[in-house]
Parts: sequence; structure tokens; C-alpha cells
Amino acid sequence: MPFQFDLKKQDADTSARLGEMITPHGTVQTPTFMPVGTQGTVKSMLPEEIKNCGAEMILGNTYHLYLRPGHETIKKLGGLHRFMNWPDPILTDSGGFQVYSLGALRKITSDGVMFRSHIDGSKHFLSPQKAIEIQEALGSDIMMCLDECTPYPATLPQSEESLNLTVKWAKLCKTAKTSDEQALFGIIQGGSYLELRKQAVEQITSLSFDGYALGGVSVGEPREIMYKTTEFITPLLPADKPRYLMGVGTPQDIVFGVSCGIDMFDCVIPTRCARHGLLFTNAENVVIKNARWREDNNPIDETCDCYTCRNYSRAYLRHLYVAGEILAMVLNTIHNIRYYMRLMERIRTALEEGSFLKFKNEFLNKKVSL
Repeated sequence: MPFQFDLKKQDADTSARLGEMITPHGTVQTPTFMPVGTQGTVKSMLPEEIKNCGAEMILGNTYHLYLRPGHETIKKLGGLHRFMNWPDPILTDSGGFQVYSLGALRKITSDGVMFRSHIDGSKHFLSPQKAIEIQEALGSDIMMCLDECTPYPATLPQSEESLNLTVKWAKLCKTAKTSDEQALFGIIQGGSYLELRKQAVEQITSLSFDGYALGGVSVGEPREIMYKTTEFITPLLPADKPRYLMGVGTPQDIVFGVSCGIDMFDCVIPTRCARHGLLFTNAENVVIKNARWREDNNPIDETCDCYTCRNYSRAYLRHLYVAGEILAMVLNTIHNIRYYMRLMERIRTALEEGSFLKFKNEFLNKKVSL
């Protein structure tokens, strides 16, 4: 079935909304959070564990999968869903952010990006057309246009140049797309300059993509700027298309983003924090290596229904982490991913019940910030 987005309910007190995305590999309730499966795996988790945590959609990384094992290999093996044994929806980014992150190892031209692989130093050229070719070979449900990620800080001329290039590449991506089954999202750039962001919205939405993403956020800018940018851009986007805040974020950022009308989020925070022993709860976050948990027989969070909290104590999890056991990463990640999925469930329930504003205020007032 081709991609479809249905807006089910608009919150009366905020810009938050309930929706549903229908994709070739299943239906996704929005607002949604996508665990990041950079190299065809959400680090330390089996696909069934991801599913059991409540995830309906995950993110794959075009740059990494192109370099290893290669998009043609994955296509020959039946596509990314079959390759990684994940039967549900997948969004792939274009690889633009990863190439941007290479710094001196890449050179941007009007036609694309020349870069050296971080793996073996080999030279590659990623054009808008190539980004679409790779993503079509992967077979993701949602593809992203290649964009130039505006850094922070950036001057007005730099941001304007980045915006113009992103718009040009978006047009080329749309022309290059051959798959009717896969959706394609356009990306809004423009840095911290709201007038440029407005221009970007006008130009990118005129191309009629299946959804729209806010790019160039969570790239080192102060949280206040990210919030201001999100609050400004979101109401300018078409109400009948999904809105995606790329690379965001903390639980607080997600609740704020939802209140602005954002439908989709992704971030490495829950998995990365899990591997480093930072575990999320509805009260204080737990740094599991701390000696205070050495003899604590309680679960990480007594209100959590995840496999980890149902079966293991803080004392045992601390022991595993301090001992450097792989199981520590597995159990910690299960908990953090489930925390994020429960957060999205609570958000959707509050929206259904008409109590989201109350939920937002209570959550932001008591939640410890990262």
C-alpha cells in the first residue's frame, strides 16, 4: 500500500496532534519515536526486543549501509527489512548529516558531496540522485532528500547558501525517485535565521513531498534556539502531511516538539545513554555505576513494565555495568527504549483524552533535564 497520513485529532489547547501513517510495511501511530538502527541494527537489541518495547518504526542510515555492506548487496538479499529481519516500517536518512560530520574528509559542490570513507579512506561521491538510488535499493518506507546540514553557528550568507543547495537537491531527489511505494520527505534548512527558514518552507513545500522534516537542529545550538526554530516553522508546514524533527532528542525536547505539532522524532540518546549507564525514569535519571545502587534490590523504575524492570534489580545492573558485561548494554537499552515508547504512549493517551497541556506542564516541571 502506498504511503498515507491521516490526521485523527488536533489538540484544543496546543498545536499537538494525533495521526496515523500507513506504509507498505505497516501502520504507525503518531506522535512516534524511531529508535536509531544506524548499521541495520539498534545497538545491542534483537528485532523482537525492539518490537516488544513498543517501537513501530526504526531508522536506518544510508551513509553507513552504502559503505558497508553496500546497497546493492542489501538489494540482492531482499532489501533492508529482510536483511535485518525487521518486518515493520523503516525510515532511512539520506546520509547528508553523516557526510557533513566528516568535516575535512568531505567537499561540497553544487552537484553533491565528495567524501572519503571513515572506514578505509576510499573516495565516494554522494549526489541527490545517488542518495535516492541507495534508498530505493534499501527499500525503506520513507526516504529523505539529500540536504546540506547547516552548522551552528553559521553566518547569514552560509545559511542562505546551504538553503539554496538543499532546495536544488530536493528538486533533483524528487525527479530521481522512481518508486511509487516509498515516500519521500523534504527537509527544511536555513539555520537559526527565521526568515530563511520561512523561505525554505515556501520553496520545499511547493514541491509537494509526502512529509517534511526540520533539519539543522540539534547540531550544537542552545536549546532555546532549537525551541524557537521549531515553534516558528511547524505551523507553516502543511497540516495534512507528517512533520519530522530530525535527531531530537531528550524526553523534554520530545514533549515540547509534540506541543508544537511535530509527529516524528529520532535520536541516539536512549541507546547511547544506556551503553554509558544512564537510565531514564519518571523521576530522577539513574546513573547505574553509582555506589548507592550496590545493594539496591529495586528495579530501575517500579512503574516500568519493560523486561529489565520486571526481572532485574539496580544492584544486578550495576554489577553487570561495572564488570563490563555485554548484558549490561542489552538490559539497559531495553529499559531506555521502553521508557521512550512509554513516553510516546502517554503522550498519545493524553491527546486522546484532551489532557495533553496538563501532561506537558507536569512533565516539564518535574523531569530532570539532561
